[in-house]
Amino acid sequence: MTKRISIIGSGFSALSASCYLAKEGYDVTIFEKNKTIGGRCRQFKKNGFTFDIGPSWYWMPDIFDKFFADFGKKTSDFYQLDKLSPAYQILFKDEVITIGDTLEKICIEFDRIEPGSSISLKKFIDKAATNYDIAINKVVLKPGISPFELVTPETAMRVDQFFKTISGDVRKSFNNTKLISTLEFPVLFLGAKPSKTPSFYNFMNYADFGLGTWHPKGGMYEIIKAMQAVAESLGVKIHTESPIDKINVDNSSATSILSNGIEYKSDIVLSGADYHHSETLLDQKYRQYSEKYWSKKTFAPSSLLFYIGFDKKLKNIQHHNLFFDTNFETHAEEIYDNPKWPSDPLFYANFPSVTDQSMAPANCETGFFLIPIAPGIDDTEELRSQYFDIIMSRFEKLTQQSIKNNIIFKESFCVKDFIKDYNSYKGNAYGMANTLSQTAFLRPKLKSKKVNNLYFTGQLTVPGPGVPPALISGKLVAELIKKYHSN
Repeated sequence: MTKRISIIGSGFSALSASCYLAKEGYDVTIFEKNKTIGGRCRQFKKNGFTFDIGPSWYWMPDIFDKFFADFGKKTSDFYQLDKLSPAYQILFKDEVITIGDTLEKICIEFDRIEPGSSISLKKFIDKAATNYDIAINKVVLKPGISPFELVTPETAMRVDQFFKTISGDVRKSFNNTKLISTLEFPVLFLGAKPSKTPSFYNFMNYADFGLGTWHPKGGMYEIIKAMQAVAESLGVKIHTESPIDKINVDNSSATSILSNGIEYKSDIVLSGADYHHSETLLDQKYRQYSEKYWSKKTFAPSSLLFYIGFDKKLKNIQHHNLFFDTNFETHAEEIYDNPKWPSDPLFYANFPSVTDQSMAPANCETGFFLIPIAPGIDDTEELRSQYFDIIMSRFEKLTQQSIKNNIIFKESFCVKDFIKDYNSYKGNAYGMANTLSQTAFLRPKLKSKKVNNLYFTGQLTVPGPGVPPALISGKLVAELIKKYHSN
């Protein structure tokens, strides 16, 4: 008999797992609570403007290539991928640093800011490139079951890098505070302060400067559509507007899921939804992790997001823009050490219509603004409005233009929405941070310890936060299911 697998959620990890499992011959059905699939990577369209609601950075193109190659496909079979030039710009109070599309261009920019710093940068990126190769081909492909998964000849030679930090490494090689912030920025994708992130994770700097920043024409949702096409071609069935009310367990085995009052018999249940929420669907005795466990974990930030349609083309902007005109360390402390609304927030602005005119009407601009904030803090319309005014004023000043009167519409998304739409623990946006005590086998497990045929995937388990790790997480859990439940 073909084993029936019910998958909860339809984000990157769930879709990835569904493809690998269907390829192995399992009978796979996805249940998604929202009207459209994609999890956090959904799309919002209004008045001819197209917004990626969630992820907006396409990094590590090799991971996407490997995923589609596993099904005899190429990314180009589904979407056009363009390398951004420049990759992004960072706006400080008195200066703009432009990150080009090659390491050579970036070296020239570093030397402009701090003469001679390109020598240190090349050494730093060489080390990061080696770590990237080890991480992607050795470490992240392990299911997080045993501490010995981290022990390879390569990692054994670099064990000190798990106890040093990104922050320490960067400051040892660079003096200029702007260059330090530039090199510490990619760590934010891992969800922790640079001073709490093991230096081994500098492979993110290679992902940035070495592999470049890309854009799928039409937006990040094109990846979701491509994965859906692969999944459905393999026989995966997808039900939207199907929230899960209960995971039924009998004799320590999941037997079915309950959705919209209908019971779906299941030989295996896999949740790609928020891990904490997924366990609340179980009776208490079948939950692995207590509320105390979750409360002590370091979660990646939440975000206050604004989606804005502008009735003109904007000046002095790139596709990706980081506004670092305030103190990086202070903002990080207000996320992780003393959670509260930031006193002077850094923020990010994304204008995909700069390079992809399909995402906005003619002579208009699609704008996506993001402020990283602590998960679990108050979220009110008054606070959203207050911070909108703060970043709009700074944006106008730093880009030397007036834009407030050119806003056709704006929508916001914050802590309450992450909870409502994604059942996200404390409204976090990026999952659980990759700190030393939350790396690999120390993260929540892919396989339940209490329910024989219950599995989890996504950014709260291995390998961790981010879109490429989510693709890998789906593959890892599929391999684990195949190991324990051959079809």
